[in-house]
Amino acid sequence: MGTLVGYSELAEKFFDPLIQAFRSIPSLAWVPLFILWMGIGEPSKVTLIAVGVFFPVYLNIVDGIRGVDRKLIEVGRMYGLDGMALVRRIILPASLPSFLTGLRSGLGLGWMFVVAAEIMGASQGLGYLLILGQNTYAPDVIIASIFLFALLGKLTDWVLKLIQKRSLHWQDTVLAK
Repeated sequence: MGTLVGYSELAEKFFDPLIQAFRSIPSLAWVPLFILWMGIGEPSKVTLIAVGVFFPVYLNIVDGIRGVDRKLIEVGRMYGLDGMALVRRIILPASLPSFLTGLRSGLGLGWMFVVAAEIMGASQGLGYLLILGQNTYAPDVIIASIFLFALLGKLTDWVLKLIQKRSLHWQDTVLAK
């Protein structure tokens, strides 16, 4: 969706106002509706996490595509690229840094939404453990849950950062050696 909106003015005029309207709705406000539609099981939790993660990824993709230097596109056209070849060879590589930043940002939010989703009646998982610690007045369980969230968050961010470094090895940046 972000690629389509970033690349097409018509798609932006049609989809972006609707997406921005949905973005202004707090993700937790969807919880009662998701439970009503999908029950208290995994589908409603996964949907809540997906809704929470969608917007930063979408915005970064749109911004990344819109931020592609027009001169690069003109050079691509001079070399005979058009349509999908232009997208594949110029636009997507140039917007990849923004996309990966959006993924990292979305991943951080995703871990927060795991807690929110597991509050929706989970019987297992880290969010459940966190709530169990609260309900049983066990600060050690709460602290252990928080520590595990931090560890998992850092580990998954490290993996995405590694992917980002490998995917963007061609960039000439301030920190390039």
